[in-house]
Amino acid sequence: MHGFLLRWSINLLALVIAGSVMPGIRIESLEMGVIAAGILGIVNAVIKPVVLILTLPINLLSLGLFTLVVNAAMLLLVAAMVPGFVVENFRTAFWGAIIMSLISWLVNIVVGGDGRIFCFKRVSKGDE
Repeated sequence: MHGFLLRWSINLLALVIAGSVMPGIRIESLEMGVIAAGILGIVNAVIKPVVLILTLPINLLSLGLFTLVVNAAMLLLVAAMVPGFVVENFRTAFWGAIIMSLISWLVNIVVGGDGRIFCFKRVSKGDE
């Protein structure tokens, strides 16, 4: 349960940052942002793997770059389902999905799935 809430809050953080950076993404209220983050998590867990399997040939031909298109489509799907979450067009969804992926990736480097924060320690040659 703790890991689920952590992933939900990471999705919410990524949505809020993408909404503040991209002019075509709007979250009209905090409640709609929380709902959109939850639905995005469910869509990424249930629908996205099916779409990735169905688009596997084109994804292989594009060396995985078609995954960016799938991420944008998932963001547009969530925007269509949540009334207070607006993504204006596919281009905005594409760049918003890239921003969200980068933010999620950076946060997941530091925070584990169980909520623990990883500390990186620099080791000098004399400490080995």
